[in-house]
Amino acid sequence: MIALGGVIGAGLFVGSGAGIAAAGPSIAVAYALSGVLVTLVMRMLGEMSAANPASGSFSVHAERAIGPWAGFTAGWMFWTLLCVGVGAEAIGAAGIMTGWFPGTPSWMWVLLFMTAFCATNLAAVRNFGEFEFWFAALKVGAISLFLVLGGLAILGVLPGTHAPGTANLAGAGGFLPHGVNGLVVGLLTSVFAYGGLETVTIAAAESEHPVRGVATAVRTAMWRIAVFYVGSMLVIVTLIPWSDPAVTTSGPYVAVLDHLAIPAAGPLMNVIVLVALLSAMNANIYGSSRMAYSLIARGQGPEALGKVSGGVPRRAVIASSAFGFVAVLLSYWWPQTVFTWLLNMVGAAVLVVWGFIAAAQLRMRRRLEREAPERLVVKMWAFPALTWVALAGVLAILALMARQGDTRVQLYFTGGLTLALSLIGYLRQRAVTARA
Repeated sequence: MIALGGVIGAGLFVGSGAGIAAAGPSIAVAYALSGVLVTLVMRMLGEMSAANPASGSFSVHAERAIGPWAGFTAGWMFWTLLCVGVGAEAIGAAGIMTGWFPGTPSWMWVLLFMTAFCATNLAAVRNFGEFEFWFAALKVGAISLFLVLGGLAILGVLPGTHAPGTANLAGAGGFLPHGVNGLVVGLLTSVFAYGGLETVTIAAAESEHPVRGVATAVRTAMWRIAVFYVGSMLVIVTLIPWSDPAVTTSGPYVAVLDHLAIPAAGPLMNVIVLVALLSAMNANIYGSSRMAYSLIARGQGPEALGKVSGGVPRRAVIASSAFGFVAVLLSYWWPQTVFTWLLNMVGAAVLVVWGFIAAAQLRMRRRLEREAPERLVVKMWAFPALTWVALAGVLAILALMARQGDTRVQLYFTGGLTLALSLIGYLRQRAVTARA
């Protein structure tokens, strides 16, 4: 359920509108293509995590397969990504609350949410699981209901509707209204909407049956992606024109619900988006604290934050929450400079992480086949061909980012952060080797 909830976020409910506006009906193809890539990445990560469950997940795998510098880089890159995400999600959630309660200060809601989820994660890991389960259940229920209503409307059997056929798919400029460039923008938008699946392998290390949990989540990833992402995009672009201004102003899901005359569609979707944001906050505080703890336990971070009490790395939780709260303050103090730099630095971070996962799996698979073949509970399909395909896909998307003006800036900032972390990690690795 954590894996399923992790991929259904505010990026899907709201952010997909920008992708639809750019790609038109071909957004479904964009989500399908990026869905294939993330499925391959998760399969590789599942293979390594089932063989070696660890709360550091891909950071541990990169360290074992490539070297300590790679684990350091991937781990702290992901930690920064999650912490900045916590800040961005807190700001988004506060924006919804101030809309419901005019006159209340935004900082009050941010403080409330940050305190609540920091406290949740300071308690037993069971609390995190309980919160995420119910958050995910609500999101899954909402999108499932949306798909059912949308499917009935497409068939023309929902009261008050008629079957639209292919009018919206072929009209208003056709299936590719902005050509290949529009499809590229939609592809880039869809890639970053999939961020969050990686958290399941971090949580699996603390579950009762980590190997079985990872195996099950990874094996069902493909149909989840097909149904919830690609399916909902198809429903949206079939039922309403992609050029409808409401797709970007209100969000595509609200636009469809309004088109179907579903009562209170806007307020209802705001509740779902709020849940999605709070769920992401909860998961990101958890994931960042466990990643930080894993790095510290391996000697790649400040020892003072590595203490565990009650089975929870509480100092790592506080440090991760504090960084997220500082990110919120930066958004208020320097929204156009420092906070923008932070957002740009993590703009392509998930692609860097995916690249490390593919490179680590290429090396670790051969080692597992030689030393412990019985631990290959989950196997990457058509190895090594599909691993190389995934790696080529990551590089291709990075190249596409370099072609677009807005994403080019993110690419440069993320590249700078990656190089800086790699250099620090390499120098640390050399220092440890010299002392040994």
